[in-house]
Amino acid sequence: MSIREASHSGSWYPSSARELNAKLEGWLSKASPSLRPAKAIIAPHAGYQYCGSCGAHAYKQVDPSRVKRIFILGPSHHKYLPGCAITSLTHYETPLYNLAVDTVVNEELFATGKFEKLSRSDDEHEHSIELHLPYIAKVMESKKDQFTIVPILVGSLNSESEAKFGKLLSKYLIRPENLFVVSSDFCHWGKRYNYTSWDGRRPIYKYIEALDRTGMDAIEKLEPGGFTEYLKNSKNTICGRHPIGVLLNAVEVLRQMNGVTHPWTLKFIHYSQSNACEYKEDSSVSYAAGVLFSKP
Repeated sequence: MSIREASHSGSWYPSSARELNAKLEGWLSKASPSLRPAKAIIAPHAGYQYCGSCGAHAYKQVDPSRVKRIFILGPSHHKYLPGCAITSLTHYETPLYNLAVDTVVNEELFATGKFEKLSRSDDEHEHSIELHLPYIAKVMESKKDQFTIVPILVGSLNSESEAKFGKLLSKYLIRPENLFVVSSDFCHWGKRYNYTSWDGRRPIYKYIEALDRTGMDAIEKLEPGGFTEYLKNSKNTICGRHPIGVLLNAVEVLRQMNGVTHPWTLKFIHYSQSNACEYKEDSSVSYAAGVLFSKP
């Protein structure tokens, strides 16, 4: 057994199981399971003091009785990746309990020749996947030890590569026992992020929200090309744009397959910002909770 340490606990989220559990239960209790059961969710990966409440709206849509395997797609912030990478470890630690990696699926993915394997240090340095693990452990606690995870670190893909990985993962997305978690924050605004787009006609924070909501509208259409065009035109600093692109392409593959239809729709149900920017010297990060679910 090889365990990935919870390297960001105690700083990005509580390291105490009791404190963490109380935080998660509090946020989840305030969210409504209106779109349950989720087939996939989009949720943020910042420090819990900023985005923990937002993430609850997405995770509230997860029905643990339906889930046996959870794919977690997170963007790479620290390691340059031209493609995607999978873990070389067998378990991921959380303060609540450890999560088992699906080593069988991992080897299936590695056998395609499309994935590289992360070193332990690169794995533990990245936060985009780890920040989802406590929430996964919490919402799946009734099925503890009865599910596995497949963490996938997504690199700097172009649209062709997003389509390639989307096609590869589509066979897993269609399986009813699989849940996909897509890790993404939305607009990173301010000089510290080298992004200060603003029309000057309204408060900065309102401009940012309008920018993000236009992007969310593009994602809800489930058209990969439309989201790519939005990013090209807006330059919005959505850090999980490539994991989102992979999910959209996986859905698109299933839509185009002969004899296969999917009944899914995608909807964003919550949005927030770390703070409301009013001056050019301010900065903020936006967060959104989205759900891919079956149409009624």
